[in-house]
Amino acid sequence: TILWRYAGSPASTHSLDHFTDTDQISGYARQAMAWAVYAGLMVGMEDNTLRPQGTATRAQVATMLMRYFTQ
Repeated sequence: TILWRYAGSPASTHSLDHFTDTDQISGYARQAMAWAVYAGLMVGMEDNTLRPQGTATRAQVATMLMRYFTQ
């Protein structure tokens, strides 16, 4: 949600239904998560999850920042 807000909170109607844990995304973060996936900042884990309630590693955050600033 931080990068989404930094980007101006762009609207996104991208579906997250292909991830198996979308029901765990908090309501306030749903549109931000959809935008991040649509923009290619997040691609999900190998088990087809986003793990929205998990903790991001330093490497994962660095990858998202790199993708954001180089697109």
